[in-house]
Amino acid sequence: MFYLPSYSPELSPEERLNADLKQAMGKRAPIRSRATLREAANEHMTQLEQSPERVRAYFQGPVVKYAAG
Repeated sequence: MFYLPSYSPELSPEERLNADLKQAMGKRAPIRSRATLREAANEHMTQLEQSPERVRAYFQGPVVKYAAG
């Protein structure tokens, strides 16, 4: 178990996923409905399922390697 400060997004691999998702959504045509946003997010997450090396990269930064072991 690792102690993380109460607010430390730079230490969380999950935040790297969130940043990746936000960047992908920003590159798309404007999303104007909740359903369209959900569909776009699901498409991106499905692409990530097919790219384990990309997911692995979320854990490779020097400050998040603790989570890879």
